[in-house]
Amino acid sequence: MAQRFSAPSSSLGRGSSSGVPRSLVVLTVVSLLMFVVGAREGDSGVLHGIRGVFQAVASPVRVVGSFAASPVSGIGNVVGNLTADSETLSELRDENEQLKAQVAKLSEYEQQANTLTELLQLRNEYSLTSTAARVIAQSSDSWTSTITIDKGSTSGIAVGMPVTSSTGVIGQVSECGPSTAVVRLITDESSGVSCMVQSSRAQGQLVGSADGTLRLTLVRSDQQVATGDTIITSGLGGVYPRGLPVGTVTNVTKSSGALYYDISVDPLCTVSSLEEVLVITSINDDQQASAEDTASANNQDKAVASTSATTASATTSSSANSDDGSSTDGDSSGE
Repeated sequence: MAQRFSAPSSSLGRGSSSGVPRSLVVLTVVSLLMFVVGAREGDSGVLHGIRGVFQAVASPVRVVGSFAASPVSGIGNVVGNLTADSETLSELRDENEQLKAQVAKLSEYEQQANTLTELLQLRNEYSLTSTAARVIAQSSDSWTSTITIDKGSTSGIAVGMPVTSSTGVIGQVSECGPSTAVVRLITDESSGVSCMVQSSRAQGQLVGSADGTLRLTLVRSDQQVATGDTIITSGLGGVYPRGLPVGTVTNVTKSSGALYYDISVDPLCTVSSLEEVLVITSINDDQQASAEDTASANNQDKAVASTSATTASATTSSSANSDDGSSTDGDSSGE
């Protein structure tokens, strides 16, 4: 008996003899139509408006989803760090230490560059013939105030040369070797610098002391000096160039009958933090005291000498009168 075999039914989809679902064909055609229409209508068409509405509606959902995924992402990074092998962590630590060392080195270079720039500005401002040097030591005893620099006679340094920092005068070379030199600071009790008050041009002598303080001496009590005045070098004596800043007046007192003020001065430079200095190797004629300042100093000396002579004469006369009175009294009593 012959058997009938029915044709196998298609399992590739409904409504399509080629095996492609009809819904897929429809969606493809619709998508192509929307693409063509959207490309032709520009940014102000209906389709672009509908898409903007859908983006606005979906935006909060995207934000919430991103916020919800952030902790998961952070946890993933933490887990990744925890699961990193010890060799990788060791390399990261070494790299971190190297970066720290480089930052410290760059900071030090920047500090040195700033200091040298300030010294260069000082040299240019005052037209100084000088050479830069580094401080390599400071005095450790309590009866001297000195520093040691890393340049000596082979670099043109000699005893007597003035030394300044970027902020003000610090001292004078007192000892010199081939490669190093000792600088006696202005705060040393054996130091003396011819100075004047910048505002009033009152002449004086700046001297150090055992306790490291500065005093401006020989300023007559009839001259103008006030707290806050700047003290500069006068150029007298030809040791220091004229006009270099030295310090600031912190206190002015005047004793009854005294010829001079008692003036305290605060130095501009803090030696404890000093690293770079400028050694002035020569002084030009125009850097010495002017004729006016020299005449003022001479007149001051003459006035002081005249006042001292008058005072001495008055004291002698008073003493003589006292002696005469005593002698007369003695003679009378003798009779």
